[in-house]
Amino acid sequence: MDADRRAYAVWVSEIMLQQTQVATVIDYYNRWMQKWPTLQALAQASLEEVNELWAGLGYYSRGKRLQEAARKVVSELAGQMPRTAEDLQKLLPGVGRYTAGAIASISYGQATGVVDGNVIRVLCRLRCIGADSSSPAVVNRLWDMANALVDRSRPGDFNQALMELGATVCVPKAPLCGECPVKQHCRARSRVEKELAFASQKLFGKPTPVPDVEDCGVGGCPLCPPAVEPWDSSLGVTNFPRKAAKKQLRAVRTATCVLERRGCRGAPEYLIVQRPSSGLLAGLWEFPSLTLAQDLQEEKQREALADHLHAWTGQPVAARSLRLIGEVIHIFSHIHQTYVVYSLPLDRDVTLDPALSPSRWVTEEEFHASAVSTAMKKVLKAHEKQRGKESSPGKGSKRKRGAKTQGAGSTCPGTQLSLRAFLQAQTAP
Repeated sequence: MDADRRAYAVWVSEIMLQQTQVATVIDYYNRWMQKWPTLQALAQASLEEVNELWAGLGYYSRGKRLQEAARKVVSELAGQMPRTAEDLQKLLPGVGRYTAGAIASISYGQATGVVDGNVIRVLCRLRCIGADSSSPAVVNRLWDMANALVDRSRPGDFNQALMELGATVCVPKAPLCGECPVKQHCRARSRVEKELAFASQKLFGKPTPVPDVEDCGVGGCPLCPPAVEPWDSSLGVTNFPRKAAKKQLRAVRTATCVLERRGCRGAPEYLIVQRPSSGLLAGLWEFPSLTLAQDLQEEKQREALADHLHAWTGQPVAARSLRLIGEVIHIFSHIHQTYVVYSLPLDRDVTLDPALSPSRWVTEEEFHASAVSTAMKKVLKAHEKQRGKESSPGKGSKRKRGAKTQGAGSTCPGTQLSLRAFLQAQTAP
């Protein structure tokens, strides 16, 4: 495999692995590389195709930026990938410092470090860095360390080994310290041993030794744990790294309606509309939806959604005709999203206004093949679950044992006759 093709494969995998587990990515990566094995092939694809393949992977802007960058390489860089981390980050949209370092070291042999979540954990434990690992002082120190440590002769192998160490041995919880190949250099492990020794001496009434000046932990060191967060002996080496407190998710409520009609073959079809080309879930398809004001009463929700649907159906929609299915919760990286799901079966055709956002009717199979988010798949699942409850027979409708269903002369297509009725039908004059 030539260097540029290798760089493209590394690039795709690293972008997909951002905020996403390896087990989830494998199938997406294989399908992507099968469909677009080269940068040139990806550059010729449509954004709709990219979104369809990316659907369900989350953080959808990643796929869009990946394609934009591929087109830039083809149209502006003569199809040649930048070969240094600095140029990769500067010239390609969506390529940050980590991704640039990974591509440059693994594909082109540049002696540059990488810092991802796994590397952060390994280095923070190796050097007992207990300050917030997302703070500028810690981030800069970690990059300095990564660049100093990288093997100049095999930078790609070294970086992948360091990331693998964090993914398999120096894991967030219950790390396998006994199996760690660098345990003798680990200051976090040394700190655990010292804390145990201090606790033992205190238990037997012996004076606690003065801390070693190399242990730091005093003063205003930007790399040490804050004084308000004392050492937790139950955590051991997992005292490191410290993470900043999670920001509270922004709560958003959205009314969404599953508009349903009968297709030409009797199967249900659903109306989906395309989201704007920028912002959250840009360019994806969804059921007609409307963001709601917080604490809006259910009756007002119906009225607002009915007015919104008027534009799509081309006819007035009575609020009372909307059937409440329930609520569907979906958590985005920064949003706690609640979908208030309604359904509206249509018994006559409607004319869609081409001046509005792109829209189309789809079957269930076409829906799942479209570029729709996981949240919308949850909405359809809730709708189908409710419909299943309504269509299932009640207790009083169960047929009694031995009751007759069809006479011998029935001609209903697809009905299986009893053996007696079949023989009678064959011998009838």
